[in-house]
Amino acid sequence: MPKLENNMNKVIEKEKRGIQSIEVGGLLLSALLKHARPMALRDLAKEAEMASGKAHPYMVSFSKIGLIKQDAVTGFYSLGPMAIQLGLVSLQLLSPVREASPEAEKLAETTGHSVALAVWGNQGPTVVRLIDPIYPLHVNLRTGTVMSLADTATGRIFAAYLPKQLIKELMEEDYKRLGPDISNPLKPAKVEQMLKEVRHHKLSRSLGHPTPGVNAFSAPVFDYSGNLVMAVTLMGSSGIFDPEWDGSSAIAVTRCADQISERLGYVK
Repeated sequence: MPKLENNMNKVIEKEKRGIQSIEVGGLLLSALLKHARPMALRDLAKEAEMASGKAHPYMVSFSKIGLIKQDAVTGFYSLGPMAIQLGLVSLQLLSPVREASPEAEKLAETTGHSVALAVWGNQGPTVVRLIDPIYPLHVNLRTGTVMSLADTATGRIFAAYLPKQLIKELMEEDYKRLGPDISNPLKPAKVEQMLKEVRHHKLSRSLGHPTPGVNAFSAPVFDYSGNLVMAVTLMGSSGIFDPEWDGSSAIAVTRCADQISERLGYVK
């Protein structure tokens, strides 16, 4: 048995083994992606922590297959037609919900709280995925639920980052529907202050409202063009949910949203 296990380990290790030169060359491509502008060979080499003489053969080969191109006048390198085509194909195949699901599941598992993914639908922010927590949470929320733009953490993410003209009518409906609530009157000035808070923290927070005893943080997810495509919301019972802006819950949901944005091609 030990011999069989050793052989299996060798096979697994061999399958993991890659081509080192490709990995090294990938550092140069990563430098171009990171800076998103044409770069001189010396700057690319410095970014990849290698000598210019070592970097040059990689750039020649990448140029031959169209991954990069070199300006005839300046000598600067930029991404080539093949890289652009690969990027376009990748964008066509991207599904925000599919890309977000593994990260959202991980968030629910590590925090023990509920996680909801919401996208912009015909009637407003709509829950498209709900992941149950370890700890029971009694909320009137399910897939297909449309969230209030002004009165929920999830909705305020969309209200803060979407164009005002797009959300204007729905916001007015929110004011009419929630305005008569004597215990917690909804005023436009108060909502605008909350939206400024969202943009400042890049997070939206709800403490015991609209569901008593339930706290939530919601974070924005952006795509490759910098547009908001989704909100990730972490929810938990107030007794076990860290409500601080710089607390564990806020940090966890922010990290999750940032990782999803990165998977969708967003560059800060």
